Amino acid sequence: MNPSDHSISEQGAFNLFSEESVKNPFPLFAQMRAMGSVIPIPNPMGGTGQAWMILRMEEAMQVLKDHARFTVDPTTIDGNNDIRAGLADKADPSAPPTFFTGKSMLFVDEPDHRRLRVLVSKAFTPKFMEGLRPRVQEIADELLDRVQARGEMDIVKDYAYPLPINVISEMLGVPQADREQIHVWSGALARGLGFGKQEPEVAEHLRAFGMYTAKLVADKRQHPADDLISQLIAIEEEGDRLNEEELISMISLLIFAGHETTSNLIATGTLMLLDHPEQLERLTKDLSLVPSAVEELLRFNGPATASGPRFATEDTELAGQRIKKGDMVIPLLKSANRDEHQFSQPEELDITRTMNRHLAFGYGIHMCLGAPLARVEADVAFTTLLRRMPNLRLSIPRDNVAWHFALSSQGLASLPVTF
Repeated sequence: MNPSDHSISEQGAFNLFSEESVKNPFPLFAQMRAMGSVIPIPNPMGGTGQAWMILRMEEAMQVLKDHARFTVDPTTIDGNNDIRAGLADKADPSAPPTFFTGKSMLFVDEPDHRRLRVLVSKAFTPKFMEGLRPRVQEIADELLDRVQARGEMDIVKDYAYPLPINVISEMLGVPQADREQIHVWSGALARGLGFGKQEPEVAEHLRAFGMYTAKLVADKRQHPADDLISQLIAIEEEGDRLNEEELISMISLLIFAGHETTSNLIATGTLMLLDHPEQLERLTKDLSLVPSAVEELLRFNGPATASGPRFATEDTELAGQRIKKGDMVIPLLKSANRDEHQFSQPEELDITRTMNRHLAFGYGIHMCLGAPLARVEADVAFTTLLRRMPNLRLSIPRDNVAWHFALSSQGLASLPVTF
């Protein structure tokens, strides 16, 4: 790698893992892909080990599916520090666990991952999610009813955020009165946690979120209902299949992951359509294209910039690079989804594109559990929005659109539109 190449990789790491993340990182990703499928970057955690960025789909899939060579749990590797150690140091040891500080599916591999995932997977099958479609439709219509007469709204605040949080909250049994507080916590965590980054207030938000989840579980023990939390408690009480720490970590993960990324998909997807008026017009005229459009929006600019980091369990080779045991490996999903080796005209948005796969939901055993739910919600959200508001237009200058840099992702802070 020559010096200019190295500066590009450092620039890429800087843009990805800091508040200064550019609004349009894709030209930089293309430059980085031209350097190679796997390139070294400065360790975003500030550790001594080397870090690597995976830029193309084939190698990203290799890393994501090979959990024997690449683990999500660095504590299983001799001499490696836990990625969450800095957070754990600042956390109150008496505080209840959360998805980030406890033992959640994010941070374990087999066999624990399979045991944890199978407990909730029945609630997230495509068939079960399809059964929720009428309720998702009701919520979408209720939200648009509130703004229809005004002729304007903020897509993020009025639609993209409340739709998925109401759906996942109803599934889990989270009371209506608590949902606004969960929004505050989730936003703080999404923007305050990242690779090598922890805002000072994050530990307190995590503590409050953990305490809330623990109280919610205690309430459900006393008053079980027809919801997923009550079902998970019943499973826990059957034996050692799920302990209290795992239960609370799981529920906090489902609450957080169940709405944050889908909100980003709906909001960012709407902006991408507004940026491509010919595609928006085509979709508005033929709403049967919405499922195809959702997959293309996921590929083109999905919610997650990168997957969670993996750590090499042994010395290995990937795309000609020598990766040492303990090195951090970061699959860059947004780059893999624009891989010129996989897609024709990958930088173009084409809502009728036929594709074998994209990596917006990840790949392998850690592939997003909520993907079927996200697809149902996005299908309903875009279909309802464009059916009821076919003249959707951005109501501020495009350059004024405000972004949040979030946990390994980017999301819109606000998206004012008229219709």
